Amino acid sequence: MTHAALRAVRPILALLALGLLAACATVPEPLSGEFAAVTPEQSDDRHVGSRVRWGGQIIDTRPGREETCIEILARDLDDRARPHAGDADRGRFLACRDGFKDPAVFDSGRAITVIGTLENFVEGHIGEFRYVYPRVAAETLFLWAEQPDPIHYRDPWWYYDPWWPYHGFPWHWHRPRYGFSGHIIITR
Repeated sequence: MTHAALRAVRPILALLALGLLAACATVPEPLSGEFAAVTPEQSDDRHVGSRVRWGGQIIDTRPGREETCIEILARDLDDRARPHAGDADRGRFLACRDGFKDPAVFDSGRAITVIGTLENFVEGHIGEFRYVYPRVAAETLFLWAEQPDPIHYRDPWWYYDPWWPYHGFPWHWHRPRYGFSGHIIITR
């Protein structure tokens, strides 16, 4: 390639690299920002006033006179700020927001990510057990669409494959990626 041709290709390569880097930004805009690196189970009085991004599985939604509080079983968040599924938990917390939030929409078992300020700690009960909940004044409630489990169909003309289950190594079947459609975002 001549020097002039390299000059012409350089801006195109720069734009291509910029486009590839922009494709890596996968956190939805309402959930981006800087947050305290603390989980609900680690939080204490030192963290009151900190801005947090926590998520998990909705356990209960309790509308009150002035506000609605959502009890959430905290989970680790993935690279999109979506709560991981599974049994590992990081404690429980309350996300409270002014106004009415319908318990039929914020239903038990749904995945949610919350952004807000850690206000204080509230004593409650889980069965007969006394539990102290971190209480978050929620700025953003991001209710994720439900993800169906992928269904893998077997080929009816299946034949013996001597490399099974390693066929395609290192690229095995993966869960399909789902977009951000079908979610509910509530921000101030």
